[in-house]
Amino acid sequence: MSATSSLAGSAPLEEWPFLLAACSDISRQEKTDRLRQLAHEPIRWKLLFDLADRHGTRPLLHQALVDVEEVVPAEEMSALQQSYQTNLHKALFLSRELIRIVDRLSAAGIEVMPYKGLALAEVVYGDIALRQSGDIDLLIHPQDFPRIRDAVCQLGYTPHLNLSPAEERAYLQSGYECSFDGEAGPNLLEVQWAIQPRFYAIDFDMDGVFRRAAAVTIAGHAMKTPSSEDLLLILAAHAAKHEWGRLVWLCDIARIMSLPTLNWSSIESQTTVLGIVRIVSVSMLLANRMLGAAIPPAAQASIPEDSATLALVDEIQSHIASEAAFNVESLAYFRLMMRLRERRADRLRFLQRLLFTPGPGEWQAVRLPAPLFPLYRLVRLSRLAARLVRG
Repeated sequence: MSATSSLAGSAPLEEWPFLLAACSDISRQEKTDRLRQLAHEPIRWKLLFDLADRHGTRPLLHQALVDVEEVVPAEEMSALQQSYQTNLHKALFLSRELIRIVDRLSAAGIEVMPYKGLALAEVVYGDIALRQSGDIDLLIHPQDFPRIRDAVCQLGYTPHLNLSPAEERAYLQSGYECSFDGEAGPNLLEVQWAIQPRFYAIDFDMDGVFRRAAAVTIAGHAMKTPSSEDLLLILAAHAAKHEWGRLVWLCDIARIMSLPTLNWSSIESQTTVLGIVRIVSVSMLLANRMLGAAIPPAAQASIPEDSATLALVDEIQSHIASEAAFNVESLAYFRLMMRLRERRADRLRFLQRLLFTPGPGEWQAVRLPAPLFPLYRLVRLSRLAARLVRG
């Protein structure tokens, strides 16, 4: 992808409106009526299922089609049912692994919180089978990482990164996660001490996220997960980082928006402090436009009606439907990340950190002796400039 067309793409598939209807945040009756109406036109079921798979919404599609099973060919419905069962089995396996990991860490006096994945499925959908299972995500305190790494290694997990002590200290400051492979596959476990890499310049108060944690029960096991208010901000920031490229992220946001107990005053306060008013606004407006999610009156006042926000919504909505891939190392992507920030100071912090925050890529590209470790900032600048020229 060229550096000038990050959000350009092809026309959406004809099956796109059907998938949007199946995932929409509207009444059950309204959804079934809409799906029956759309089924009057020929539906390429395999393409629809593949589309749902890419957007992480196969379980939601299955749930919707159960109510209109008569419009789906029996063979295709059987295939969708089989994929639902496969996802359920994986969710149960991940639940067992999550419990095993959390129990081991709790016994060692280490505080962790599952979020996204299984915990999100329980909080938002009330069913671990209604979200496509991928991996286990744990929020941790950075000072606990060495002990957590050793503990999960004893459980059969292997870290992707093999860092020197100096690199590990730097990575705990500039990075945000470490992935582990398990016996059942790669990237099965991700431990995160921040929500995003530091250069995105969205500095969540992680101690506050832990303090405000809410209870969740996964496979009968009580745990803590971020509060619904924190979760909305976390998911909006994560979706923005990926240009809202998968529909499931908006499905999650739509359902959190509908929770009647949300403290919108707290949400508004935190978005202002973090400088992500525009990111959260774009997320809510996209969920409203694409999935019919109602924006509560208490939230409407916090959404800026400026032309920049509305233009971003139009642009990103078209991008999601086109399924255009995005290049996170393109100049257009970095410009978009800056356009999503309403404060000039945050845009400048993003740019500064982007240019001068080295990471594993720089440490692997050039091996510098420990006394010269600060020079990795120049390595970062050089490698980033080279990628932008190529992009």
